[in-house]
Amino acid sequence: MAESTYKIIEIVGSSKTSWEDAAKNAVESAGKSVKDLRIAEVIKLDMTIEDAKVASFRTRLTLSFKYHPED
Repeated sequence: MAESTYKIIEIVGSSKTSWEDAAKNAVESAGKSVKDLRIAEVIKLDMTIEDAKVASFRTRLTLSFKYHPED
């Protein structure tokens, strides 16, 4: 098995329905521009509030992907 190097970034996803959907939205959105996604780790959950009601759920993630150095 070849050795690999991974890069880690932090992203935030949002959803009007749940933290799980917020995380899924973040990963799927990042996957459109980042190749070889590997691991997503939830690091923080929060909500936005409007008029004393939950307006949206937000999930902050670290996301790792395989690093491909320039040839």
